[in-house]
Amino acid sequence: ASVAEAITNTDYAGEIENFGDTVKIIKEPTISVSSYTRGATVNPQDLTDAEITLTVDQGNYFAFKVDDIEERQSHVNFEALATSSGAYALKKAYDYNVLKAIADNATAGSGLGSAGSAISGNTGDELANYIAKFARLLDEQDVPEENRWFVAPPQFYEVLRQADSKLMDASVTGESMSPLMNGQVTNRKIHGFTLYQSNAMVVGSLGTAAAATFGPVATSGESFALAGHMSAVATASAIAKTEVVRDPNSFADIVRGLHVFGRKVLRGSGDGFTGALVGVTDLDS
Repeated sequence: ASVAEAITNTDYAGEIENFGDTVKIIKEPTISVSSYTRGATVNPQDLTDAEITLTVDQGNYFAFKVDDIEERQSHVNFEALATSSGAYALKKAYDYNVLKAIADNATAGSGLGSAGSAISGNTGDELANYIAKFARLLDEQDVPEENRWFVAPPQFYEVLRQADSKLMDASVTGESMSPLMNGQVTNRKIHGFTLYQSNAMVVGSLGTAAAATFGPVATSGESFALAGHMSAVATASAIAKTEVVRDPNSFADIVRGLHVFGRKVLRGSGDGFTGALVGVTDLDS
């Protein structure tokens, strides 16, 4: 259940079997509109598939040992438990990698802060207004309303759910419960966005996978919020290998898994509709 898969174009042609493979991503064409007068000749636009080659050049792995004695004497299936934990860690590292690439390529929205200069996000009303500003920025740049997404860390939604904001109130949204799938916060759209939550977006040690700094030159203690359109970024991923091998240096089995993926920004400034990735917003904690 990956947030990155929910907010990106995952429609690709080709098989991913190993690191370095390539697949084809089909990019939605931009259609021109011309004025028409009676009797005018209609000149149809030639379409190209604009297939883009996406290279699977990113990867993460896990590997752990299960000692023969532990396996023999324990009533717990350590291998299954550890493999499940490894899969979750791979998912978080994948989300971190893709979301950071989005943040690095996004255009900061006017009045929405910048790395090292966070805006205030201390009340639910403030955060609700920021979401509305994201929507306005996309509207001004002719970004389609369908398939817009908004991703923020848990701290963002904690404040948004506070009593001063009715945006997440069941009496307002009309829903008493919502399934959390792929980090989705609610089934209802807010200002045209499907809201997602990811702990991979917190700057500092709390939420970052791979212990790296999130976003472009961020300051510790800040949190990012990102908005965009699903067609802006393409991703392709697969679990390339999961295997058990014998450890040559001890009496143990080594269990390891390899997750390979690629990601590419398809729509940036001036490409069809601009601002498909908008507003790197730094919120103070």
